[in-house]
Amino acid sequence: MPRLPGVLACTVLAMLCASANAAPATPQTIAAGEILRGHFVQARQLEGFAKPLKSEGSFTLVPGRGLIWHNEKPFDSAAIITAGGILQLSRGQEAMRLPAAKLPGLAQLYTILSAALSGNTAPLQQAFVVTQSSNESGWRVELKPLDTGKQAMTQIKRLVLSGSHYVESVEVERSSGDTDRITFSAHTIGKADLSADELAELKAAAK
Repeated sequence: MPRLPGVLACTVLAMLCASANAAPATPQTIAAGEILRGHFVQARQLEGFAKPLKSEGSFTLVPGRGLIWHNEKPFDSAAIITAGGILQLSRGQEAMRLPAAKLPGLAQLYTILSAALSGNTAPLQQAFVVTQSSNESGWRVELKPLDTGKQAMTQIKRLVLSGSHYVESVEVERSSGDTDRITFSAHTIGKADLSADELAELKAAAK
């Protein structure tokens, strides 16, 4: 099965930003019509390699339309994730297109994302064992996939997320032994219009 490039980090970020709990030290809620943007730095440690592979860039979450994961360093590429599948761009040109039918895990993750964005966090309980804690400075959430037999969860061993108003760090442990550590910063939530490039990318992904 093709691997989900960048999707896992984006999806986890979106789910945790969508908590319906308004108590202090919990993730910020995304309201209808709002767009979440920010910066990420990702370090992927592959089993058997001494040094992690590092990348950084920006992300844009558009509820109801999709996620744009834009790698800016060490090279320019983007992954646009929608309910219909994934479109990968390299230097603005289409490099790969994977329909959801070829990525069974995408459909489930996108369903969880959509429900969470509407304030319904119950789907998290259906897919993960959820352990939460918080204090005055922030919160921490650990997610361990349930043994559901669904292909969406087979690559994931454990997710650990932490932050204050927004997700600030994500650690992904995979069954293969690989790990991803992602830090997020410069979050903004607002109703600003999408840029021409963002509109074009989402339109291209919807073809």
